[in-house]
Amino acid sequence: MSKEAQQGRVVVVGSINTDLVAQTTHLPFPGETLGSVRFLQASGGKGANQAVAAARFGAHVSMVARVGDDENGDQRLEDLEAEGIDCSGITVTPERPTGLALITVSQGGQNTVVVVDGSNGELKPADVWRQEALFRDADVVVCQLETPAETTYASLQLARQLGKITILNPAPAIDPLPSEWLSLTDYLVVNEVEALILSDIPFESESDMGRAAQQLQRQGACNVIVTLGARGTYLLQEGGGGRLFLAPRVEAVDTTAAGDTFIGVLAAQLASRHTIAKSIERGQLAAAISVTRRGGQTSIPTRDEVED
Repeated sequence: MSKEAQQGRVVVVGSINTDLVAQTTHLPFPGETLGSVRFLQASGGKGANQAVAAARFGAHVSMVARVGDDENGDQRLEDLEAEGIDCSGITVTPERPTGLALITVSQGGQNTVVVVDGSNGELKPADVWRQEALFRDADVVVCQLETPAETTYASLQLARQLGKITILNPAPAIDPLPSEWLSLTDYLVVNEVEALILSDIPFESESDMGRAAQQLQRQGACNVIVTLGARGTYLLQEGGGGRLFLAPRVEAVDTTAAGDTFIGVLAAQLASRHTIAKSIERGQLAAAISVTRRGGQTSIPTRDEVED
């Protein structure tokens, strides 16, 4: 087996943004004006973050996405290509600017995010169908919800037709998720807030995690993964019991892109034919490293850093 085959191939259909990040003493209250302790501008977008995480973990990664015909778009493509990501499936969109994310990060590491979709909103099902060759070569296809819903559905349809492993990260969450999406999803990955929105079950104990995951499974998802931050990750496998994976203990300074790091590494591991348990454990280790660093894509570790 070639090195490339061992690494696995991942296609990410999703957003590409420029992140505008303001570090503050705390997250602002409604109506409050805060000064920024630190500001940075960087590459972002859930799709791009997940693609970078998978690539840094050794997968051969392709993106299907759109950027604007502007300076931000040029820079985002340059950044992705520098990561070794295949950008042949990315379309330049003259009529819309490259997407933006306005991020506030508190000194405790928590964040709020406002997304301006820009060119991400122009990604169409036709863009997906044109990239059938990329899907055909892939092992895993990853989708989120920062692009139009019909495009997500087309991606899951094409991936399933071609027999690929599918990962859906329904963020930002919409309620309810269409049942036809979930029936095409091998791994539904949600955080606590998304699980609450989608299952309408509040989290107070580990049993609530299980009930929420079971509800999402009843709605059609095969395997449900709930990321719980510092508390770990809960997995409910198809036809099996639930399991809680404890997270490594670290001191978080910025949780931006932690979830995307987890999903990208999960995809890379599954594409390389690792077990779901090992894939989750590696994803947690990578996410734990990322929260000890500031920034989004800049915080994502390489495989060597995780395995040291």
